[in-house]
Amino acid sequence: MQFKRTLVTLLAVGTAALAHAQGNWPTKPITLVVPFAAGGPTDVVARTLGASMTKALGQTVIVENKLGAGGNVAAAYAAKAPADGYTFFIHHNGMATSTALYRKLSYDALKDFEYVSQAVEVPMTLLARKDFPANNFQELVTYVKANKEKINLATAGLGAVSQLCGMMFQRAIGVTLTEVPFQGTGPAMNALLGGQVDVMCDQTTQTVPQIKAGSVKLYGVTTKDRVKVLPNAPTLAEQGLKDFEVVVWHGIYAPKGTPKAVVDRMNAAVRAALRDPDVVKRMDDLGAEIVPDAKNTPEALHVLLKSEIDKWGPVIRAGGKFAD
Repeated sequence: MQFKRTLVTLLAVGTAALAHAQGNWPTKPITLVVPFAAGGPTDVVARTLGASMTKALGQTVIVENKLGAGGNVAAAYAAKAPADGYTFFIHHNGMATSTALYRKLSYDALKDFEYVSQAVEVPMTLLARKDFPANNFQELVTYVKANKEKINLATAGLGAVSQLCGMMFQRAIGVTLTEVPFQGTGPAMNALLGGQVDVMCDQTTQTVPQIKAGSVKLYGVTTKDRVKVLPNAPTLAEQGLKDFEVVVWHGIYAPKGTPKAVVDRMNAAVRAALRDPDVVKRMDDLGAEIVPDAKNTPEALHVLLKSEIDKWGPVIRAGGKFAD
């Protein structure tokens, strides 16, 4: 009987201590894991948000880049991290597409995470190196079809949105190009600028400065409508690629079991960051669109992820590109 009373007391003390700790959260720096290289578009979004969330949370948000396997190395790491509120994970559409691209994953995208918030949506751009022979989209299609064996396509690896966008472009014009994978589109962009690769798809968060500087050739944007940061750039759809649309969305996750109170406060910090004038201006300058409040809930992110898994699965399986 004494043992039972002692056990109940210990459990009560432990529960009270946990509640107290959650109430005081955060008491130390928070890590935001990014699955791609520093300087890439997802990294830019993460660091911009992290700097603002630091103000809202009163603790530093540290960005940690964990590269590999199209984001799966970072996703697996985040899924297995302690659910104590000090590890979060930001990923784009690859969170959904990996379930179809990889035959074996060490995590379940729908079951192994708590959902925090969607953040921003970013258009993609179709680019080529500065000295590529084609000067407009129609010339690009003609040249690529005539020289497909000699042209390479830079990507951030299997499952990255850059790879999926490139795959859709190849299917749309009926060619197969040599794909050159990099550990993120940051290194891929450097290769494009250096003339080591020919063509790539990438997010406006990385490409706008290069486009405006004339360092690359732009052939179009991947959204249904033109984007205000590049008003003179036609969409690929209006240039003949019917229904061609690729928009990159970014979601923030936590390891499964992270306390709801912590998730809720992190969600509030994300929302505050998305209203921060400095963040709004930065995203606007880079062509990123801050999503409305209705999409900034854990429930909305879960619904989005499930719908994207359902959307991309058939496309990927039809493309026949898989990894173990």
